[in-house]
Formats: sequence, structure tokens, C-alpha cells
Amino acid sequence: MTLPRVLLIAVTLLCSGFAADPAPSNIDAIFAAFNKPGSPGCALGVFRGGKIIYSKGFGLANVELDVPITPATVFDIGSTSKQFTAASILLLEKEGKLSLDDDIRKYLPELADYSGPGGGKVTILNLLNHTSGIRDYLTLFSMAGISFDGVTTDDTALALLARQKALNFVPGSDFLYSNSGYFLLSIIVKRVAGVNLRQYAQQHIFTPLDMTHTEFRDDHRELIPKRALAYSVTPSGFRLNVSYFEQLGDGGVHTTVEDLLKWDENFYTAAVGGKQFLAEIQERATLSNGKTLEYAKGLSHSKSRGLALVSHAGAWGGYRAELVRFPEQHFSIACLCNVGSANPSSLAKQVSDLYLKDLMQEAPAAPAAKPRPQPTPPTEPDAATLAGYAGDYSAEELGVTYRLSVAAGSLTLAAILEPSGFPRTTVPVTLRPTGKDKFNERGVNLQFERDSSGAVTGFQAEADRTRGIVFQRVRAGK
Repeated sequence: MTLPRVLLIAVTLLCSGFAADPAPSNIDAIFAAFNKPGSPGCALGVFRGGKIIYSKGFGLANVELDVPITPATVFDIGSTSKQFTAASILLLEKEGKLSLDDDIRKYLPELADYSGPGGGKVTILNLLNHTSGIRDYLTLFSMAGISFDGVTTDDTALALLARQKALNFVPGSDFLYSNSGYFLLSIIVKRVAGVNLRQYAQQHIFTPLDMTHTEFRDDHRELIPKRALAYSVTPSGFRLNVSYFEQLGDGGVHTTVEDLLKWDENFYTAAVGGKQFLAEIQERATLSNGKTLEYAKGLSHSKSRGLALVSHAGAWGGYRAELVRFPEQHFSIACLCNVGSANPSSLAKQVSDLYLKDLMQEAPAAPAAKPRPQPTPPTEPDAATLAGYAGDYSAEELGVTYRLSVAAGSLTLAAILEPSGFPRTTVPVTLRPTGKDKFNERGVNLQFERDSSGAVTGFQAEADRTRGIVFQRVRAGK
């Protein structure tokens, strides 16, 4: 390379605000943990100015067949899919087929009327912004005992959501991430457009952008060329962890880092949707009290060492994904992985730090570790108290009955009864006391309730994204 050519490259890099690109070995070192025999791993794509400036696969797409990951490998991107669902809704709005201010019951009449006390009108915009208060259907699945190893469909999820009589909070008053919102958006697309989300996104997003290896996958039996299988890490080694769920919206997109470049570049060209569409999909949510949130519509705004970024991570089964964009630098990173122990958000940050270090603020010093106060262990209930909790408890909103019993001096969830039709999660499980009349089981908190005589009448259950599920006691234990 001649000296003038070297100088031209250097001047170009300096004018763009970038230092010289990092050595490939520095990037490879970030992914060294996956470059081991028999290990699943990740695909990486680094984009600048609408072009891929670095891409590589690390580890195996198929451990059994020893097939390596490449930039053309297809991954399930989990919740990173949400931006494509949001885009489909906004394109339908642009066509005049719906309004974001519409009451969702206009399209989903089977849902309960939430306008009573503690509720209110739920709009399409609430679904997009996670401000609807609708309980998370994946959490409901778990609480209903539906195994994540089974096949579920739109009908499965919609039927369970239709049973819900209450919200987590008044719509618009709070933010709580809920997969239900984006699943329901997929049903709205189907009922408004006359084709399902898979078909609509294909026609209006993926095909126009020439994303030839991208699709919403709604058939668990479908064969996808060059697809990576996904894995979990266990003490005995890797095990398959691939979902058979068929409902879409909150997830379901399968794609490659190469195709994600084409979607990422649309945020600069507006080839699909136009400039108003781009402004709307990136507009941050506002609560009814005026507070502006980081979340937009399937996208999240934040900063990395002083630089603005727009991103969304994804996790489903053993798949992990991250697509992060630094819009002011026209620079993005896609990192897609097929092992549950991977953290593509952290990996993408390490890569961005290499490329953008001269533009970034100094990393803040790590705060000094503070000793954690040790909580006082709750008083263990005595045998008589435990016996008072035993019995059958029915939850109308879940359509199931929990059978609680006492075994080996502990309260256990002994069985999940009726209705059948789906593989059930493994029981029994031990309930851990956390306070007076309080227990916890796999992240689900149970608060028992008593009548004026002190007899247990039921309990309320809540988990991370679902609050206030009422269980009524229907049979006392023996």
C-alpha cells in the first residue's frame, strides 16, 4: 500500500470520529470462550456506514454434527423480534387500517373489559410501550403448569389471556415489560391485515429489504436452512434447548447477522416506512404522570459511556441476541448466540468499546462494594401451621388447581390439577417460607389469606410480570 493511500485512510478515519479499527485478534479474544472443541457460540456482525466491516462465527451451530457458526447462520433472536412486530403495526397505521389510540377490544373482543375499578382502556400504544398492565402470558403459562417443552399456539396463549379479569396496574400509569402485549399485537395484525404476522412482515419488511434469510417462524416442524440449534449448559455438558412454541409477536424471528445489517440500515435510509415511521418507532413512551421512559416501540434508548444508543436484547430457549445501534456514529453491532450462558449484550459492549473508545467518555470507576445486610431468616412454621395450609386451591384465571401438602416437614406444591391437554411442569416442589403466611416457589410469591376466625381461605400469587392471581381454597388438607 502506498504512503498517500495510507494517509487517505487515516484522514478518513479521523474525520469520521473513529480510531483505526481494532486488530481482529482483539475482537476474537472477546469470544475466546466459545472457540473450544464441542462448544456452541455466537455470530458477530459489525456495521458502519451501511456496510459490514467485520463478521465472524465462533463455536458450533450444531454440536452433534460439528457444524461451525458463520455470519450466514440463522438464529432465533427472541425478544429482539419485537421491533419487527412494532414496525408491522406502524405500517398498518400508515395504511389507515388502525390507530394506535384504538381500544384493543375493538380487535380482541374476547378479552375482558378492564374499564372498571383499577383498570381502564387498553390501547394499541399501551401494548407497544409495555404500559398496558396486562399480565405476561409466559409467566401465566408457568403458573398454570404448562411446560415450556411443549407445543403451544396462538389459541393456547389467547385463551389464557382471555381468562384474565384484572390488570397489573391502570393502563398508562406504569411500565412493566410484558410479552403479552406483543403477542396480542400479532393477533391484531392478523385480524386487520387478513394475513398473519409472518406473512405481513415478509411482504412489507423482509422482502423489500432483501432479508432473504429472515422470517417469523410459526411452525415448529419447519426446516430452516443453516439454522443453529440452541443449547443449555448443565453439569454433564450441553443439552438441546429449542422451543416448540408457535405463537408470534413477542418473539419468533429467525435471522442472520448479515440480514440484520439490512434492517439496521433502514433506520438511516427509511426505505421501508419513510421518515415519519422511523420517528414513530423510536419515540419513547410517556406515562400518564408525564414521565418519559427509555423504552420506545420494540426498542430501548440508553447511553454507553456518553454515546447514545438504541438496542434490544433477546433470549428464548438457549438462544441469546443483541442488536445495538449508535445512531450518531452510523455504527451498529449484531451478536447472536446459541447457548444460554452467553451474554451478547456484554459481548457487543466490549466490541463497541474497541471501535468507539476515542469517542467515549472514560468508564466510571466501579463503586466500592458494600457489605450486604444479612436478612433475618423467617421463623419456620410449626407442624400445625403447615397443616393448616394443606389443601386444594383453584385459580379461575389460570384454569388450574394447586394441591398443597406437607411432606418431610415442609409445605410442597404436590400437584397441578385440571385441565389437562398440555405437558405439565414437574411437581412436587418445596415452598420456602419467607414471612408470616408467605412462601416462595421458583420466583412465584404466595401470600395466604385468612378469615376472621384465622382459617386459611386462599392465597394470592404473583411473579415478576404477573400480579394478584387469586387462588380460592376449595378443599382443606387432611
